[in-house]
Amino acid sequence: MMDLIIQGGALPTFLLDRIVAATGAAGVEPLPPQVVRLHGAGRNSEFDTLLPLLEAEHLDWAFVASGKRLADFGLIAFDMDSTLITIECIDELADFAGRKHEVAEITEAAMRGELDYRESLRQRLALLAGLDARVLSRVFEERLQLSPGARGLLAAAQQAGLRTAILSGGFTYFTERLRIELGFDFATSNELEICGGKLTGKVAGDIVDAAAKAHHLARLRDELGLHREQVIAIGDGANDLLMMAEAGFSLAYRAKPATRAKASVAFNFVGLDGLLNLFPA
Repeated sequence: MMDLIIQGGALPTFLLDRIVAATGAAGVEPLPPQVVRLHGAGRNSEFDTLLPLLEAEHLDWAFVASGKRLADFGLIAFDMDSTLITIECIDELADFAGRKHEVAEITEAAMRGELDYRESLRQRLALLAGLDARVLSRVFEERLQLSPGARGLLAAAQQAGLRTAILSGGFTYFTERLRIELGFDFATSNELEICGGKLTGKVAGDIVDAAAKAHHLARLRDELGLHREQVIAIGDGANDLLMMAEAGFSLAYRAKPATRAKASVAFNFVGLDGLLNLFPA
């Protein structure tokens, strides 16, 4: 049995009636605030014709197994940039170097899957060579913000007994501070090479790319003795797809179209804590 959860705003009555008829839902359960769970609903082509109407109302939707709860999972892994947090840290670093437009264009191409991540990282970092390393703290303190609902989702996951991880192609300066401040169990990312107080434009050690993120997720899953279906992975770009494929449930958060297409569920409007409406704590 599957349930359909619709959230993000008021669901017009005419649209609800059409969705119930299309999916054959056995019951409708309104949940505060502005969430509707349709029990015993089935996805089909008739429902898919209604997707533009849901999009126009800024509503997110998801089909999930009836009765599944957050505590049924054992691990939740977050990408960092534009997922756990609202910014791309490398773009903000580039702003201090006067190269934000150039770096942001490369970032966008990589996120869309148009450019190899390793090459894109090398190109972007080369533009940051010579930047004072003290700007790292300025980006963290002045520009880094958690995505809407991130803190609530993380707290609920920790309370439910899930292990938590940040798996990022970003930088350890940010992932380690977030790991400590938010109580994540694990974090991995790229370490910026710094010499004489300035960025060299390179990373120290191996680059954490899509394959590395997937490898770390699989390793954590196996070390914890979990099955694939007990793992949640959340990301927004092409660099997250391999990691998301290692999880039983994947969430594309404010993601690029290619990422949304391959994820279990996509959130385009609600915050990360919308996951708690799919899998109550």
